[in-house]
This record gives sequence, structure tokens and C-alpha cells, in this order.
Amino acid sequence: MVSSDQRRRQLAREKFERQQQRREEARHRTRRLSVIIASSVAVVAVIAGGTYLAMGDDDKKDKSDASASSSPSASASPSESSAPEPAMKIDKKAEYTMSLKTSQGDLAFSMKAGKTPHTTNSFKALADKGFFDGTKCHRLTTQGIFVLQCGDPKGDGTGGPGYTIPDENLTALGKAGADGTVTYPAGTVAMANTGQPHTGGSQFFLVYKDSKLPPTYTPFGTMDDASLKAVKDIGAAGVAGGAADGAPKKAVDISKAAVDKS
Repeated sequence: MVSSDQRRRQLAREKFERQQQRREEARHRTRRLSVIIASSVAVVAVIAGGTYLAMGDDDKKDKSDASASSSPSASASPSESSAPEPAMKIDKKAEYTMSLKTSQGDLAFSMKAGKTPHTTNSFKALADKGFFDGTKCHRLTTQGIFVLQCGDPKGDGTGGPGYTIPDENLTALGKAGADGTVTYPAGTVAMANTGQPHTGGSQFFLVYKDSKLPPTYTPFGTMDDASLKAVKDIGAAGVAGGAADGAPKKAVDISKAAVDKS
């Protein structure tokens, strides 16, 4: 007999697959339309708006699903890569710490450059130029998976730095089980993506309770105890409006981000 936990994870995977299929179809439609109407700036603007609304309708459909969970990539759609990732400048043998000053207190997590050099280097480059300053953690999930998602300059799950970075360290959490997932332990910090390989940008998620997910999200950081407690408190306060997935009730505004060698 299938347990309730197994059924919940199955529903979560099915929802994830439906979301990614719809988003991939939307992206293909957008590319085709953009080629056809590239000569008309006004029309391009209309199409871009239409695409955004289509994604919003997609989310509304997903909220009506029977699934009890979601995925860190469900609304993470980093911008198409239009620029190269930052030149490698970090010490690959070192450990770095990312510190975030937020409206809910200071958060920090360590990053081992040797295991995730591209991710660590990208986050340091972005933090050094103030990319994360003035952004917010736009998404909290409180059922099925337990994560706080941050790093989107737009604040709606569609923003990114204008480039993508390769996936890294995907085997760190072990081999996927029969359900296709591994456990991302509480305290883990990992990259969000579009559901396709090597599509990470600037969005990341903080795991505040053990969560089962496919091993396709680069785990690149570990929160300290004080930060994990702070994120747990944000999770305990719930989602604005009482849903299980959406903007956190306790708004998490990032005023300053910094990455320093430990």
C-alpha cells in the first residue's frame, strides 16, 4: 500500500513535471513569436506582457491541483543567458561566507569553493556589485517541501543576472531513491533553476526543514545555527494569505549582501 508520504511526493513530482512542461512550451512560443515580430518594438512589448500573464495563469492552475507540494523551480525562470558568467576570481581551495542583512535578522551560510567553484564565484561577483541589495525573498513553501526562496531582482520569480551557471555538486546528497528524490537536509542552501540542466542564475533557496527533491538543484551552502533558526521562524509564521506556497507572511527584505573569504 502506498503511504501518505509517498503519495504526497508522487503528487509533488507530477505537479513539477506539469509545470516544467507548460513553462518550456511557453518559452518556445515566446522565442518563435519574438523572431516573427522582432521588427516591431511595440508588438514585442505586448507579446512579452502576454507571456508573463500566461505564466501567471499557469500558476493559478497549479494552485488548484490536488498536490500538497511544489518545487523550488516552479516559479524560478532566470533570464535567458545573454552574457558570460563572471570570470573566475575566487580561491578554489578556500571557504567563503555569504552574509545577508535582512528585515528578519542577519542570515549567513558557508560555501566551499572547491565543490561549487562556479556558484561561489558567481555569488561573490554578484554580491560585490550590490546585485542582491534591495531585493527580497519572494517565496516560501510550507507543505511538502520547506524552503525560502531568494535572489530574484524582480521579486516575482522570473528574474536573474542575465547569464546562467553550470550545475555542480549534484551527487553530494547521495543517490536518488525509488521516488526519484534525495533529502535536502535542513540548513542546506541550493540553487533554483528552470527545471532544465545548467539554468541556475541568481535565485537560491534556504531549506529550513528536511525536504525531498530531485537531485537537480546545486547544493552549495550550509546555514549556521542562528540563520537556520531565523528561517524556521519565518517558515513558522507561514505564507501571506494562508496558502502553502507564496510570499512569506514575515517579509524578508535584503538590505545588504556580502561574500567574504572565511
